[in-house]
Amino acid sequence: MPLLTSISRLISRRYVSPIASHRLAGSRSITTTGLAALPRTRLFEAIKSHDPESTAVIHSLSGRRFSYGSLLRDVAAAKQRLANDSGRDAEALQGERVAFLVENSYDYVVTLLAILGTNAIAVPLSPAFPSGELRYILDQSGACMLAASSKFATKADDVLSGELENKPILSQWEKIMEGIKVTEDVVLEDMKEEKGGMMLYTSGTTNRPKGVLLPQSTLMAQAKSLSEAWHYSPNDHFLHVLPLHHIHGTVNALLTPLLAGSTIEFLFPFTVDSVWSRLAAPFLENTPSKKPITFFTVVPTIYNRLLQSHKTLSPELQAATKEALDPKNMRLNISGSAALPTPTKQAWTELSNGNVLLERYGMTEVGMALSCGLANEDRVDGSVGWPLPSVEARLVDLDTKEIIQPGEELDTNGKERSGEIQLRGPTIFKEYWNNPTATAKEFTEDGFFKTGDVAVRRNVPSAGKGASGEWAQGPMYFILGRLSADIIKVGGEKVSALEVEREMLSIPAIAECAVVGLPSETWGQKVAAVVVLSEQGRTAGKGGKAFGPMDLRRGLKDRLAPFKIPQDLKLADSIPRNAMGKINKKQLVIQVFGAPDGIQK
Repeated sequence: MPLLTSISRLISRRYVSPIASHRLAGSRSITTTGLAALPRTRLFEAIKSHDPESTAVIHSLSGRRFSYGSLLRDVAAAKQRLANDSGRDAEALQGERVAFLVENSYDYVVTLLAILGTNAIAVPLSPAFPSGELRYILDQSGACMLAASSKFATKADDVLSGELENKPILSQWEKIMEGIKVTEDVVLEDMKEEKGGMMLYTSGTTNRPKGVLLPQSTLMAQAKSLSEAWHYSPNDHFLHVLPLHHIHGTVNALLTPLLAGSTIEFLFPFTVDSVWSRLAAPFLENTPSKKPITFFTVVPTIYNRLLQSHKTLSPELQAATKEALDPKNMRLNISGSAALPTPTKQAWTELSNGNVLLERYGMTEVGMALSCGLANEDRVDGSVGWPLPSVEARLVDLDTKEIIQPGEELDTNGKERSGEIQLRGPTIFKEYWNNPTATAKEFTEDGFFKTGDVAVRRNVPSAGKGASGEWAQGPMYFILGRLSADIIKVGGEKVSALEVEREMLSIPAIAECAVVGLPSETWGQKVAAVVVLSEQGRTAGKGGKAFGPMDLRRGLKDRLAPFKIPQDLKLADSIPRNAMGKINKKQLVIQVFGAPDGIQK
């Protein structure tokens, strides 16, 4: 194949601009024979076993559909494309890091699977990140390639024009499989050694982001665990509106549905109105025929935005969306990545005719670890349920460092014992990339990962009786928050910031809040809060004034012990959150309260 060889040599000798690489790759269509091979992994075996005519991916706005049969062929073509652009054969890319900037679309799915099919490590990048942050990820991961769709050509150019220790080769295209056409059936071949997977970068709230290496076997263990607990099936139709550089959007709403043969519909870019319109479409007259959405998983901020906007919809849309959310149509709605406020959960249940949001707990390093069950009685307010199938979880007492054994959830005085959640099993990440010190620090000698999150276990009489499966039995986990940011120690008492926030959000005057700890000479720490007022809250205080500290204390006095009620209150127009709805509380404290003694910048 002299043309392929000449292209590879040309690209390997120098940096190729987006325009030049596009013209090179698109100048001629190349038909492959004998190259339609992918590794025999659980994911590719599953995709190959699905009905080739069934729909794998839909672009919501255009209505374009892509079948499971075409997906395999396009992944094989894209695998060859990556090899061509790298100047190597596909085998030489095994274990290498391949970064990519691609919008939420069929091309994203093909790119990710092509990297996995090359037995390389996929490093998804967020186009919302500043170029300097993306350069850090490229350098830290040692990426040999940056694959970019034409939509992000300018962004990729800007990233590569800056200072980099090792500049990766740019592979830029309109369609990653353009110019290459696979004509024969895709075959699966045994791998000698697993070297591929995915590397996601942590949010970096205390230090620079760390690369979390998730081998393919780990990704599939996470997907298998979720599929068993949440019953993914070929009948499921997902509406995907999440970022794809996070574990939630990639494993929960992409890889696991592909493993199960579900349909994934990308709605990009996300707007509240577009979500309501898509949900309503199957239940409106004179609209294109679309299937009901059966599976919806997003973060609490999106549920809040949907709820706030629903009353502004036309009567026809309001009726259609309520029908769409009804349990008989939407099989499962899940909330995660941040704590779910009780008022949000209640309002969604009322709007959807009893469709209770399912809460779960996870993080980049472990995928999903704990979850409430499918049975409504196993979706307990404030709880994240039980360890998912194949996940081993334990609590380690914060004071004594002893493992809190089953039945030992209360101390001798009958007080709940809180502990750090520690996890072990096939769903746990392998390592922090090129950071053995951090990896060793976060694992115990017996192989448990120290999450840094604190919880209690409680017996709930109405739940945990196996209605959702054998895994969903016994005492349930209730998250108190991050050990470093959400556990506030007031005069020897531990206060959960999440508990206080949940109660504060039950006050109609409060639209958003964040509870933090501030240094106190008397108590060690004191509870403080940053609050965004609702429209009602702006005139809800005594005498028609804006809601203030005394109003907050009056609203919480019958809900919380006095030492848990915030002593300091700051009003704000908004509270900064990342794409997954999380708040960097250490930065928030500095921004709102300054940097008093005892708070590290």
